[in-house]
Amino acid sequence: MTSAAGTAAVSPDGERPSSYRWTICALLFVATTINYVDRQVLGILAPTLQRELHWTEADYGDIVSWFSFAYAFGFLIAGRVIDWIGVRRGLATAVVAWSIAALGHAFARTAAGFSFARAMLGVSESAIFPGSIKAVAEWFPQRERALAAGIFNAGTNTGAIITPLLVPWITLRWGWRWAFVATGALGFLWLLLWIPLYRNPGSDRNAQPVGTSVPWVSLFSHRQTWAFIVGKLMADPVWWFYLYWLPKFLDAKYGVKLAQVAGPIIVVYLIADVGSVGGGWLSSALIKRKWTVNRARKTTMLAMALLIVPTTLAGRAPNMWAAVLIVAVAAAAHQAWSANVYTLASDMFPKYAVGSVVGIGAFAGAMAEWRSSGSLGEFYRRTGATTRQSSSGVALRTWRRGRLYNYWRRGSSRRVSQRECHDYTRDAGIGRRFHTDGTRKGQRAINGRPGGNLVYE
Repeated sequence: MTSAAGTAAVSPDGERPSSYRWTICALLFVATTINYVDRQVLGILAPTLQRELHWTEADYGDIVSWFSFAYAFGFLIAGRVIDWIGVRRGLATAVVAWSIAALGHAFARTAAGFSFARAMLGVSESAIFPGSIKAVAEWFPQRERALAAGIFNAGTNTGAIITPLLVPWITLRWGWRWAFVATGALGFLWLLLWIPLYRNPGSDRNAQPVGTSVPWVSLFSHRQTWAFIVGKLMADPVWWFYLYWLPKFLDAKYGVKLAQVAGPIIVVYLIADVGSVGGGWLSSALIKRKWTVNRARKTTMLAMALLIVPTTLAGRAPNMWAAVLIVAVAAAAHQAWSANVYTLASDMFPKYAVGSVVGIGAFAGAMAEWRSSGSLGEFYRRTGATTRQSSSGVALRTWRRGRLYNYWRRGSSRRVSQRECHDYTRDAGIGRRFHTDGTRKGQRAINGRPGGNLVYE
């Protein structure tokens, strides 16, 4: 199942110039920016909310996972509905719904209340990518689609840049509840542009025609659908990890509080913006050089996948800015990957099925993220680890933790060196189970549970 390259939309009477498709791209960019501002607010306020509302790491993981769970199932509905009613009405409805849900956070008082608000936000925000990719497929020729996708996808990073600038200022001036109110109102302002400016391309005789519907279940019979599913399943949790846990990582390891978090996050997402647009531009440029679409997309995606590998060293970086740079390069590579993987759906399927296919693949990616978010929160709760730990050392630290835990279970009085105890509690993240009393050589470590006699020399 393939779709042919299309032509740009040009009005026959000259009132709508060919550049109109870039106006649409700009509207999609702004919508994506607002979408990510609304979802990013919680990540910026997480340290503040945890201290004020007494959340545990597991509570925060649950709240995040509720958004992801609802977001995942929302994709299945949103993609199909947008294929049915069109991009104009579909995205307008979604923006109204997610703006109301974003405002609802201001009225939450408990972890359960925030979980409900996040779930409502997740369901409604899921329409942004199926709708945007469908709009790009309808209005842009194949050689420009990755670039257009990269541009509107850069709104994810722009939203992440704006949020740490806007939210701390609002919070410090008027309180965290007004941060949710102010950002939630942005969607209604966007509607003032979207409703009068956007028209479904079927109203233009030179635009991409809107096709007939295709049975939803039949999409699973195509291997292209499964290729897209696997691409989203493997990559999406990485981006969500950066989005939700980066502020907490900086807070836990480097003591970066709310008022100082803007600088590092802005650097990460500015570089990620370059990656998003650059990744779309690269594959488009290769196609213009007579590369096949298949070769251009896959070559670009392979290069970006290799660039992400060094992020495993972020937890071992010598200083904050070194860690920020490592994460920024990985985020840029991920965004370049995303610009191309989203475009694959419009490369392989006709326009009237693009929304549904994107919804199915995004559902798989969001479900993977939902599971990983809940697992991370539970991992931190059970092990006493914090977000200062990096996934690069999980195996080693788990092995070290297991050794100490075995001595604790047996009630062993084996004497270990102070340096060893310090290294274990620092690197393995077990400070909540084995707390040293801070005295000098020969003193006993204070065990957080009865039955253990771990001491250091």
